[in-house]
Amino acid sequence: MADRPSLADYPHIVELGTRWDDNDIYGHVNNVTYYSYFDTVANAWLIDHGLDIHGGTAIGLVVESGCHYHAGVAYPDRLRVGLRIDRLGNSAVTWGLAVFTEDDDQAAAHGHFVHVFVDRVTRRPTQIPEPLRTAMAELTG
Repeated sequence: MADRPSLADYPHIVELGTRWDDNDIYGHVNNVTYYSYFDTVANAWLIDHGLDIHGGTAIGLVVESGCHYHAGVAYPDRLRVGLRIDRLGNSAVTWGLAVFTEDDDQAAAHGHFVHVFVDRVTRRPTQIPEPLRTAMAELTG
């Protein structure tokens, strides 16, 4: 099993609340829900830093993802989701993310996903737009 990262490993932290429907029949947050947390935090960061999701020429498509689970989370837990960039290329970025409960600085789960930036129309890879790329560089380790 992968090592559990700590909150200090992530330069950007977002607080999220679990929702009633995040829990599955076993009484904990379902595994696929962590991907929703990851997607929400990364895309909010992108939008806050200038990505035009409705009219921009470049969009980010997820081409890979993964998650390691370490401890249970359940509604009504309050969460902190950490975000960093593990790799920044010309047209692709690998996001590192982790979910923490409000009372534990060791990750309950951590994972990654890769965005490849493509032209909205042609769907061919394109360079990550500036100044978005500059902002991303600040999240690299």
